[in-house]
Amino acid sequence: MSSSRVILANGIEMFVTEQGSGPLVLLCHGWPELSFSWRHQLPALAGAGYRAAAPDMRGFGRTSAPRAIEAYSIFDLVGDMVALVAALGETKAVIVGHDWGAPVAWHAAMFRPDIFTAVGGLSVPPPWRGRELPLQTLVKSGITNFYWQYFQKPGVAEAEFERDIDYTMRAISFGVNSSLYIKDGFGFLGDTTHQHKLPPWISEADHAHVVENFKRSGFRGGLNWYRNIDRNWELTAPWQGAKIYQPSIFIAGADDSVVTGIIGSKRIAEMDRVLPNLKRKLLIEGAGHWIQQERPDEVNAVLISFLKDLNG
Repeated sequence: MSSSRVILANGIEMFVTEQGSGPLVLLCHGWPELSFSWRHQLPALAGAGYRAAAPDMRGFGRTSAPRAIEAYSIFDLVGDMVALVAALGETKAVIVGHDWGAPVAWHAAMFRPDIFTAVGGLSVPPPWRGRELPLQTLVKSGITNFYWQYFQKPGVAEAEFERDIDYTMRAISFGVNSSLYIKDGFGFLGDTTHQHKLPPWISEADHAHVVENFKRSGFRGGLNWYRNIDRNWELTAPWQGAKIYQPSIFIAGADDSVVTGIIGSKRIAEMDRVLPNLKRKLLIEGAGHWIQQERPDEVNAVLISFLKDLNG
Protein backbone atom coordinates (compact mmCIF):
# COMPACT_ATOMS: atom_id res chain seq x y z
CA MET A 1 0.00 0.00 0.00
CA SER A 2 1.12 3.55 -0.64
CA SER A 3 1.70 6.03 2.18
CA SER A 4 1.71 9.83 2.14
CA ARG A 5 3.55 12.43 4.18
CA VAL A 6 4.67 16.05 4.08
CA ILE A 7 8.41 16.59 3.62
CA LEU A 8 10.35 19.84 3.98
CA ALA A 9 12.49 20.28 0.87
CA ASN A 10 13.99 23.33 -0.82
CA GLY A 11 12.28 25.61 1.69
CA ILE A 12 8.75 24.41 0.99
CA GLU A 13 6.47 21.72 2.39
CA MET A 14 5.98 18.99 -0.17
CA PHE A 15 3.20 16.40 -0.02
CA VAL A 16 4.58 13.08 -1.26
CA THR A 17 2.99 9.68 -1.87
CA GLU A 18 5.38 6.72 -1.81
CA GLN A 19 5.25 2.99 -2.37
CA GLY A 20 7.80 0.19 -2.48
CA SER A 21 11.49 -0.17 -1.76
CA GLY A 22 14.52 -0.29 -3.98
CA PRO A 23 16.03 2.21 -6.44
CA LEU A 24 14.21 5.56 -6.29
CA VAL A 25 11.91 6.66 -9.13
CA LEU A 26 10.47 10.20 -8.93
CA LEU A 27 7.17 10.84 -10.73
CA CYS A 28 6.43 14.48 -11.62
CA HIS A 29 2.85 15.37 -12.59
CA GLY A 30 1.70 18.15 -14.89
CA TRP A 31 -1.02 20.79 -15.12
CA PRO A 32 -3.70 20.74 -13.80
CA GLU A 33 -2.95 17.55 -11.93
CA LEU A 34 -1.73 16.08 -8.65
CA SER A 35 0.49 13.24 -7.48
CA PHE A 36 -2.79 11.30 -7.63
CA SER A 37 -2.39 11.09 -11.42
CA TRP A 38 0.34 8.48 -10.80
CA ARG A 39 -1.96 6.21 -8.74
CA HIS A 40 -1.65 3.39 -11.30
CA GLN A 41 2.15 3.63 -11.54
CA LEU A 42 2.99 3.58 -7.82
CA PRO A 43 1.87 -0.01 -7.13
CA ALA A 44 3.21 -1.28 -10.44
CA LEU A 45 6.67 0.17 -9.86
CA ALA A 46 6.66 -0.99 -6.23
CA GLY A 47 5.73 -4.49 -7.35
CA ALA A 48 8.63 -4.49 -9.80
CA GLY A 49 11.15 -3.72 -7.05
CA TYR A 50 11.37 0.08 -7.05
CA ARG A 51 10.69 2.85 -4.57
CA ALA A 52 8.25 5.14 -6.36
CA ALA A 53 7.65 8.65 -5.02
CA ALA A 54 5.11 11.08 -6.47
CA PRO A 55 4.99 14.62 -5.03
CA ASP A 56 2.30 17.22 -5.41
CA MET A 57 4.49 19.64 -7.34
CA ARG A 58 5.15 23.22 -6.19
CA GLY A 59 1.88 25.19 -6.19
CA PHE A 60 -0.37 22.12 -6.45
CA GLY A 61 -2.50 20.17 -4.01
CA ARG A 62 -1.11 19.97 -0.49
CA THR A 63 2.36 21.26 -1.40
CA SER A 64 3.31 24.87 -0.63
CA ALA A 65 2.32 27.55 -3.15
CA PRO A 66 4.64 30.57 -2.72
CA ARG A 67 3.08 33.95 -3.51
CA ALA A 68 5.77 35.31 -5.84
CA ILE A 69 5.40 34.45 -9.52
CA GLU A 70 9.21 34.32 -9.72
CA ALA A 71 9.18 31.38 -7.27
CA TYR A 72 8.02 29.03 -10.06
CA SER A 73 10.99 29.13 -12.43
CA ILE A 74 12.45 25.94 -13.89
CA PHE A 75 15.34 26.34 -11.40
CA ASP A 76 12.90 26.29 -8.46
CA LEU A 77 11.03 23.29 -9.86
CA VAL A 78 14.19 21.28 -10.52
CA GLY A 79 15.57 22.44 -7.17
CA ASP A 80 12.53 20.90 -5.50
CA MET A 81 13.30 17.53 -7.08
CA VAL A 82 17.00 17.69 -6.16
CA ALA A 83 16.08 18.49 -2.56
CA LEU A 84 13.40 15.80 -2.50
CA VAL A 85 15.89 13.10 -3.47
CA ALA A 86 18.08 14.12 -0.52
CA ALA A 87 15.08 14.42 1.84
CA LEU A 88 14.13 10.85 0.94
CA GLY A 89 17.60 9.75 2.03
CA GLU A 90 18.87 8.99 -1.46
CA THR A 91 21.68 10.32 -3.66
CA LYS A 92 20.40 9.17 -7.05
CA ALA A 93 17.06 8.66 -8.80
CA VAL A 94 15.39 8.01 -12.10
CA ILE A 95 13.04 10.90 -12.87
CA VAL A 96 9.87 10.65 -14.97
CA GLY A 97 7.53 13.52 -15.79
CA HIS A 98 4.21 14.01 -17.57
CA ASP A 99 2.93 17.22 -19.21
CA TRP A 100 4.59 20.16 -17.33
CA GLY A 101 6.35 17.55 -15.20
CA ALA A 102 8.19 16.40 -18.33
CA PRO A 103 10.16 19.67 -18.74
CA VAL A 104 11.00 19.41 -15.04
CA ALA A 105 12.31 15.88 -15.59
CA TRP A 106 14.20 16.77 -18.79
CA HIS A 107 15.85 19.81 -17.18
CA ALA A 108 16.61 17.89 -13.98
CA ALA A 109 18.52 15.34 -16.06
CA MET A 110 20.25 18.13 -17.99
CA PHE A 111 21.22 20.19 -14.92
CA ARG A 112 22.13 17.36 -12.51
CA PRO A 113 23.28 14.21 -14.30
CA ASP A 114 25.13 13.26 -11.10
CA ILE A 115 21.75 12.75 -9.37
CA PHE A 116 19.32 11.78 -12.12
CA THR A 117 20.76 8.70 -13.78
CA ALA A 118 17.94 8.19 -16.30
CA VAL A 119 14.91 10.16 -17.45
CA GLY A 120 11.48 9.57 -18.92
CA GLY A 121 9.10 12.09 -20.47
CA LEU A 122 5.41 11.57 -21.11
CA SER A 123 3.46 13.71 -23.60
CA VAL A 124 5.93 16.65 -23.80
CA PRO A 125 9.14 16.21 -25.85
CA PRO A 126 12.54 17.29 -24.50
CA PRO A 127 13.52 20.97 -24.54
CA TRP A 128 15.07 22.55 -27.57
CA ARG A 129 15.84 26.15 -26.65
CA GLY A 130 14.79 28.53 -29.43
CA ARG A 131 16.52 31.71 -30.54
CA GLU A 132 14.25 34.17 -28.74
CA LEU A 133 11.63 34.55 -26.01
CA PRO A 134 8.80 32.03 -26.56
CA LEU A 135 5.97 34.53 -26.05
CA GLN A 136 7.71 36.99 -28.37
CA THR A 137 8.00 34.26 -30.98
CA LEU A 138 4.24 33.71 -30.84
CA VAL A 139 3.49 37.38 -31.43
CA LYS A 140 6.01 37.57 -34.29
CA SER A 141 4.19 34.62 -35.82
CA GLY A 142 0.94 36.58 -35.67
CA ILE A 143 -0.49 34.52 -32.78
CA THR A 144 -2.19 36.49 -30.01
CA ASN A 145 -4.79 34.01 -28.72
CA PHE A 146 -2.68 31.03 -27.64
CA TYR A 147 -3.47 29.74 -24.15
CA TRP A 148 0.03 30.56 -22.90
CA GLN A 149 -0.76 34.20 -23.61
CA TYR A 150 -4.17 34.02 -21.94
CA PHE A 151 -2.57 32.62 -18.78
CA GLN A 152 -0.09 35.48 -18.37
CA LYS A 153 -2.20 38.10 -16.58
CA PRO A 154 -2.59 37.10 -12.92
CA GLY A 155 -6.17 36.57 -11.84
CA VAL A 156 -7.82 36.17 -15.25
CA ALA A 157 -7.58 32.40 -15.73
CA GLU A 158 -7.88 31.87 -11.98
CA ALA A 159 -11.28 33.58 -11.95
CA GLU A 160 -12.50 31.53 -14.90
CA PHE A 161 -11.31 28.18 -13.54
CA GLU A 162 -12.42 28.72 -9.95
CA ARG A 163 -15.98 29.72 -10.88
CA ASP A 164 -16.99 26.04 -11.11
CA ILE A 165 -14.07 23.73 -10.40
CA ASP A 166 -15.97 20.54 -11.13
CA TYR A 167 -16.84 21.84 -14.61
CA THR A 168 -13.30 23.17 -15.12
CA MET A 169 -11.67 19.83 -14.45
CA ARG A 170 -14.14 18.04 -16.70
CA ALA A 171 -13.60 20.52 -19.52
CA ILE A 172 -9.79 20.58 -19.33
CA SER A 173 -9.23 16.88 -18.73
CA PHE A 174 -12.11 15.32 -20.65
CA GLY A 175 -13.37 17.98 -23.06
CA VAL A 176 -13.24 16.57 -26.55
CA ASN A 177 -13.78 20.03 -28.07
CA SER A 178 -11.09 21.85 -26.08
CA SER A 179 -8.70 24.07 -28.03
CA LEU A 180 -5.33 25.57 -27.19
CA TYR A 181 -6.45 28.80 -28.85
CA ILE A 182 -8.86 31.19 -27.15
CA LYS A 183 -11.93 32.15 -29.20
CA ASP A 184 -13.22 35.73 -29.09
CA GLY A 185 -15.76 36.15 -26.32
CA PHE A 186 -14.73 32.97 -24.54
CA GLY A 187 -12.13 31.90 -22.01
CA PHE A 188 -9.97 28.80 -22.07
CA LEU A 189 -12.95 26.56 -21.28
CA GLY A 190 -14.89 27.68 -24.34
CA ASP A 191 -18.66 27.25 -24.36
CA THR A 192 -19.55 26.46 -20.74
CA THR A 193 -23.03 25.24 -21.68
CA HIS A 194 -21.37 22.16 -23.15
CA GLN A 195 -21.41 19.22 -20.75
CA HIS A 196 -18.42 16.88 -20.46
CA LYS A 197 -18.90 13.27 -19.40
CA LEU A 198 -16.21 11.40 -17.54
CA PRO A 199 -14.27 8.97 -19.75
CA PRO A 200 -14.10 5.31 -18.74
CA TRP A 201 -10.58 5.67 -17.37
CA ILE A 202 -11.58 7.82 -14.38
CA SER A 203 -14.25 7.14 -11.76
CA GLU A 204 -16.60 9.67 -10.21
CA ALA A 205 -14.80 9.17 -6.88
CA ASP A 206 -11.37 9.81 -8.42
CA HIS A 207 -12.66 12.91 -10.20
CA ALA A 208 -14.23 14.18 -6.96
CA HIS A 209 -10.89 13.72 -5.17
CA VAL A 210 -9.10 15.92 -7.72
CA VAL A 211 -11.86 18.55 -7.63
CA GLU A 212 -11.72 18.71 -3.82
CA ASN A 213 -7.98 19.34 -3.91
CA PHE A 214 -8.31 22.19 -6.40
CA LYS A 215 -11.16 23.69 -4.39
CA ARG A 216 -8.71 23.89 -1.51
CA SER A 217 -5.65 25.11 -3.46
CA GLY A 218 -7.09 27.08 -6.36
CA PHE A 219 -5.21 27.39 -9.64
CA ARG A 220 -2.77 30.26 -8.97
CA GLY A 221 0.26 28.06 -8.22
CA GLY A 222 0.03 25.97 -11.36
CA LEU A 223 -0.68 28.97 -13.59
CA ASN A 224 2.47 30.64 -12.27
CA TRP A 225 4.48 27.93 -14.04
CA TYR A 226 3.24 29.40 -17.33
CA ARG A 227 4.11 32.93 -16.18
CA ASN A 228 7.78 31.91 -16.12
CA ILE A 229 7.96 30.67 -19.72
CA ASP A 230 9.95 33.66 -20.98
CA ARG A 231 11.99 33.86 -17.77
CA ASN A 232 12.91 30.19 -18.11
CA TRP A 233 14.22 30.90 -21.61
CA GLU A 234 16.45 33.63 -20.20
CA LEU A 235 17.65 31.52 -17.26
CA THR A 236 18.58 28.51 -19.41
CA ALA A 237 20.88 30.44 -21.77
CA PRO A 238 23.93 28.49 -20.51
CA TRP A 239 22.30 25.27 -21.76
CA GLN A 240 21.73 26.45 -25.32
CA GLY A 241 22.15 23.36 -27.52
CA ALA A 242 22.73 21.08 -24.50
CA LYS A 243 22.01 17.38 -24.76
CA ILE A 244 20.77 14.84 -22.21
CA TYR A 245 23.15 11.89 -22.29
CA GLN A 246 21.51 9.62 -19.72
CA PRO A 247 19.32 6.73 -20.89
CA SER A 248 15.93 8.17 -21.80
CA ILE A 249 12.46 7.20 -22.91
CA PHE A 250 9.49 9.05 -24.39
CA ILE A 251 5.83 7.98 -24.29
CA ALA A 252 2.79 9.83 -25.64
CA GLY A 253 -0.70 9.25 -26.95
CA ALA A 254 -0.87 9.31 -30.73
CA ASP A 255 -4.01 11.48 -30.50
CA ASP A 256 -2.49 14.02 -28.11
CA SER A 257 -2.74 17.57 -29.54
CA VAL A 258 0.61 18.39 -27.91
CA VAL A 259 2.40 15.92 -30.19
CA THR A 260 0.24 16.16 -33.32
CA GLY A 261 0.71 19.92 -33.82
CA ILE A 262 3.37 21.38 -36.11
CA ILE A 263 5.82 22.16 -33.30
CA GLY A 264 5.18 18.95 -31.36
CA SER A 265 5.51 16.62 -34.34
CA LYS A 266 8.76 18.30 -35.40
CA ARG A 267 10.20 17.99 -31.88
CA ILE A 268 9.28 14.32 -31.70
CA ALA A 269 10.84 13.60 -35.09
CA GLU A 270 14.06 15.31 -34.03
CA MET A 271 14.25 14.42 -30.34
CA ASP A 272 17.42 12.36 -30.78
CA ARG A 273 19.18 15.72 -31.26
CA VAL A 274 18.62 16.26 -27.53
CA LEU A 275 18.48 12.61 -26.44
CA PRO A 276 21.43 10.73 -27.99
CA ASN A 277 20.77 7.81 -25.62
CA LEU A 278 17.03 7.51 -26.33
CA LYS A 279 16.07 3.91 -25.63
CA ARG A 280 12.47 4.00 -26.84
CA LYS A 281 9.97 6.42 -28.35
CA LEU A 282 6.41 5.11 -28.10
CA LEU A 283 3.23 6.69 -29.44
CA ILE A 284 0.23 4.74 -28.16
CA GLU A 285 -2.51 4.55 -30.76
CA GLY A 286 -5.95 5.76 -29.72
CA ALA A 287 -4.64 7.49 -26.60
CA GLY A 288 -4.77 11.18 -25.73
CA HIS A 289 -2.88 13.49 -23.40
CA TRP A 290 -3.49 11.94 -19.96
CA ILE A 291 -1.53 8.89 -20.99
CA GLN A 292 -0.54 7.31 -17.65
CA GLN A 293 -4.19 7.38 -16.55
CA GLU A 294 -5.74 6.47 -19.91
CA ARG A 295 -3.45 3.54 -20.68
CA PRO A 296 -1.75 2.60 -17.40
CA ASP A 297 -0.95 -1.02 -18.27
CA GLU A 298 0.96 -0.07 -21.43
CA VAL A 299 2.75 2.83 -19.75
CA ASN A 300 3.68 0.70 -16.74
CA ALA A 301 5.03 -2.10 -18.91
CA VAL A 302 7.25 0.28 -20.88
CA LEU A 303 8.51 2.09 -17.77
CA ILE A 304 9.34 -1.14 -15.95
CA SER A 305 11.11 -2.58 -19.01
CA PHE A 306 13.16 0.63 -19.27
CA LEU A 307 14.07 0.51 -15.58
CA LYS A 308 15.03 -3.19 -15.71
CA ASP A 309 17.27 -2.58 -18.71
CA LEU A 310 19.16 0.11 -16.76
CA ASN A 311 20.31 -2.56 -14.34
CA GLY A 312 20.86 -5.18 -17.01
